[in-house]
Amino acid sequence: MFTDSHCHLSFPELHQQLPSILAAMAEAGVDRALCICTTLEEFENVHGLARDNANLWCTVGVHPDNEGVQEPSLDDLLTRARRPRVVGIGETGLDYYRLGERTVADMEWQRERYLTHIRAGREVNLPLVIHTRSASDDTLDILRDNGGFQSGGGAEIGQARSRGVFHCFTETAEVARAALDMDFYISFSGIITFRNAADLREVVRFVPMERILIETDSPYLAPVPHRGKTNSPAYVPHVAKQVAEIKGLSLEQVATTTSQNFERLFSRVTE
Repeated sequence: MFTDSHCHLSFPELHQQLPSILAAMAEAGVDRALCICTTLEEFENVHGLARDNANLWCTVGVHPDNEGVQEPSLDDLLTRARRPRVVGIGETGLDYYRLGERTVADMEWQRERYLTHIRAGREVNLPLVIHTRSASDDTLDILRDNGGFQSGGGAEIGQARSRGVFHCFTETAEVARAALDMDFYISFSGIITFRNAADLREVVRFVPMERILIETDSPYLAPVPHRGKTNSPAYVPHVAKQVAEIKGLSLEQVATTTSQNFERLFSRVTE
């Protein structure tokens, strides 16, 4: 019934409890989940989850905030993306939140990493899973300039136009509009259930249902009433419930539509 479009079941606090997590998902009506890769070093574990469990799929990518890890080449991503049950590229994007003593100019390595993921997604025609924090202008500009959205659309280089989702969305309606204009999806997490997230709930109201995904981002950001606890895909119905209240829809309608949206974007799950 429900689909968790973004979780990290390979992280130790969840992986060690996998049987109970899968059982809780089934009890909560969460039919499937997408396990997100954040480093090449963890990819084999992430892929193993998808390979060994019929209701799990995975991505390949290196999170923009991860430093001191193997830097992905285009071939690293392409080779892994062609494996069975890999349905997306990422988590990728930009994160300027923890600059410290650095400047935005110092984050060129992040922008190059992001560009590599965009190129990989276009070459294998898989959706991007995009993370952006304190970097929305650059995130959008680089995607717009390199995703095949300019005149010509990229057909001249024989690649598909970029597609994907802005996950765990916390930006403004203007950023959402820019993403929607490029036919991207917007995924909302348990943050929309937080008391201080009134502005974000207005963004939920703005985004059309046919472009919404729901997620947990487990083990982080557990929704109310579980806030402060370790998150789990079994909690994604609470996100759906909040979307339903904002949109004036039934919980079943939100579950069905977001699951259909997931299948439309991550089309390999139906192959």
